[in-house]
Amino acid sequence: MNPSDQWASLLQQCLHADNQFAGKSIHARITKAGLLHSALYLTNNLLNFYSKLRLFSDARKVFHEMPLKNIFTWNSIISMHAKGGQIDAAGHYFDQTPEKDSVSWTAMIVGCNQAGRFDQSVRMLSAMIRAGPPPNQFTFTNILSSCAAMADRRIGRIAHSFAVRLGMSSCIPVANSLLNMYGKCGDEFTARVIFDRMRLRSVSSWNTLISLYSQSGKMELARSRFDEMNDRSIVSWNAMIAGYNQNGSNLESLLFFSRMLEESPTMIPDDFTVTSVLSACANLGMLKIGRQIHGYLVRTEMTLIGQVANALISMYSKSGGVENAGRVVEQTVAGDLNVISFTALLEGFVKIGDLEPARKIFDSMKHRDVVAWTAIIVGYIQNGFDEDAMKLFRLMIGEGAEPNNYTFSAILSACSSSGSLEHGRQIHSKAMKSEEGISISVNNALITMYAKSGCIERAKSVFDQIRRNSEPISWTSMILALAQHGMGEEALSLFEGMLFHGVLPDHITYVGVLSACTHSGLVEKGKEYFSMMQSAHRIKPTPCHYACMIDLLARCGKLEEARGFIRSMPEEPDAIAWGSLLAACRVHRDADLAAVAAEGLLSVDPGNSGAYSALANVYSSCGRWKEAANVWKSMRDKGIKKEKGLSWIQIKNKVHVFGVDDGLHPMREAIYRTAARVWEEIKKAGFVPDTDSVLHDVEEEVKEEMLSRHSEKLAIAFGLMSTPEKAVLRIMKNLRVCDDCHNAVKFISRVRGREIVVRDATRFHHFRDGFCSCRDYW
Repeated sequence: MNPSDQWASLLQQCLHADNQFAGKSIHARITKAGLLHSALYLTNNLLNFYSKLRLFSDARKVFHEMPLKNIFTWNSIISMHAKGGQIDAAGHYFDQTPEKDSVSWTAMIVGCNQAGRFDQSVRMLSAMIRAGPPPNQFTFTNILSSCAAMADRRIGRIAHSFAVRLGMSSCIPVANSLLNMYGKCGDEFTARVIFDRMRLRSVSSWNTLISLYSQSGKMELARSRFDEMNDRSIVSWNAMIAGYNQNGSNLESLLFFSRMLEESPTMIPDDFTVTSVLSACANLGMLKIGRQIHGYLVRTEMTLIGQVANALISMYSKSGGVENAGRVVEQTVAGDLNVISFTALLEGFVKIGDLEPARKIFDSMKHRDVVAWTAIIVGYIQNGFDEDAMKLFRLMIGEGAEPNNYTFSAILSACSSSGSLEHGRQIHSKAMKSEEGISISVNNALITMYAKSGCIERAKSVFDQIRRNSEPISWTSMILALAQHGMGEEALSLFEGMLFHGVLPDHITYVGVLSACTHSGLVEKGKEYFSMMQSAHRIKPTPCHYACMIDLLARCGKLEEARGFIRSMPEEPDAIAWGSLLAACRVHRDADLAAVAAEGLLSVDPGNSGAYSALANVYSSCGRWKEAANVWKSMRDKGIKKEKGLSWIQIKNKVHVFGVDDGLHPMREAIYRTAARVWEEIKKAGFVPDTDSVLHDVEEEVKEEMLSRHSEKLAIAFGLMSTPEKAVLRIMKNLRVCDDCHNAVKFISRVRGREIVVRDATRFHHFRDGFCSCRDYW
């Protein structure tokens, strides 16, 4: 063997051993011996050594110093740049190549495919065919890979026809690539035909077809093919385990994992296997199984980093093991954690109402996506911290994050709870400026927000914009809104329209319908719809439906019929049913039945302060002061505190809260002066204080003074002071408005020329020109 061949052989050994130092030493010895350019074969081996090890500058230096170059030389330099992702540089050398062969063209096609330049890869094939060199196996596998990535079946079919013409379609790698291409393009039929016609099949052939069936949700076909396999790889098992998980059959996914461990004990699960089974545990909430899998990973010394660590965190967070999730986070390098696992952990703490660690996790996240923002906002809302949720939403907008429909729906629900119309309007404006403004869920939330903020006309306007494309929940939201505002006949008309348009109601829709009948005193209509719900729509009445019917009957004075309805309930009456009857007893002053209702309410909710208050008030209104005193004493002895009546009004994005005889407001003296002045004005206009509604055994003058300082009157006085003339006042109240306040607000609306909207514990009252929308029926 001559010296050049010996050096060339040594360079090949260095390449196989990936020994850069030895290769460069040989390069120096060759140069010193004067053999560098003595033989093209040796120089090409040196160039190949540098090219395959991606030593770009060394390879280019050798290439440019070569006095003679052949096709192998050009292909080496092209291939190095193409496979190294330097496509433009590869194209530069490709264009300079004097004579291009199949390897030259294929090197460019491979590089373009690997770099994601799929269109360029296809164009290179067209140019190659025009130039004359025939495509080889690697050409076809890479072109078909590009077609699969683009889901371009047309080009894929053209490549397929060339492969058939050249006799390469039966080559296993090419056939597998055809299978993959047709599968990714959604042509399951052609993929199956190719598979069935293959004389020889590799494990990869089977895996490709199984994956195709799994991804299209045909798990029975996937399993049938899987069971036919003689040899299986981890990819085969993964296709089935992930397929079941991704198609919602999480238990089957876990059973297949167990089968793999039993039938193939030497088969080692990889990251993909583990993430799939942990995802299945998370979806099923199987904390115990998840812990067992975690233990298996520890015993087999599997590295818990990257996607495996993230899957573990998600599994523990979603399955109620947030403390375990926290420990995994502590043991994991922060850079390995993704936003999905952080968000899952965040949601885990939110789910159990532990907001402090949830907020710490949120604040520590470097990259907070919309899912993370929405999770923490929803957490605050679900735990009653609406104001904190609003602050977070404003922070989200300030940092440039774009809310999605879930974010908007959640924050609008916070506005609904607090009756914050101004905030709701601002969020509506923000939603309309984004694409989320057309979302049905956002529009449904807007309907509820405007309705609960007392702006029923805006709620109607939003509904009218989506009526044609609306879903059952939109119709239901609007029916509930109209019912709550006492627009019973309009609510029922909308319900009939819903049925006319073929939109099927659900059990919540019927709660709205029955509530509409209740607030408008439509007893016979209510009975008709209660029957229709069961006969026409096969909806079994829930406790809410029974409570609506009891409220409907009792409110109009049919107390015994309401009591009979309670007796007819198939299950034990709940607190709402007894509470409805008790509230009606108070209105109709039936002390004996009130005692029965209160006893029933306290049997299911012993700490309900409203039961004691309502019963005591009924006794007081009937002049049975001693029995009333006994109820109050019993309440004190048991340590049960009466719920304080509160009213609030929002002025310039700030909520002002008032209680009876409130002395804490910084403007209390001015508020009391205004309240007293208004009190005198309405008395001059004909208002007579309802001192009978003061259920205390005190003098008439004291009763009148107590009435004048009810919380809603103070809130109205503050609103009159703080808003322009003719501005609508919107008052929220946590309890039912009393008779005296209801009558007083009617007079105030006429005397002061104001529209006043009051939301109490059960409904809305729209006061205008001395009249109320409830028509004094509430």
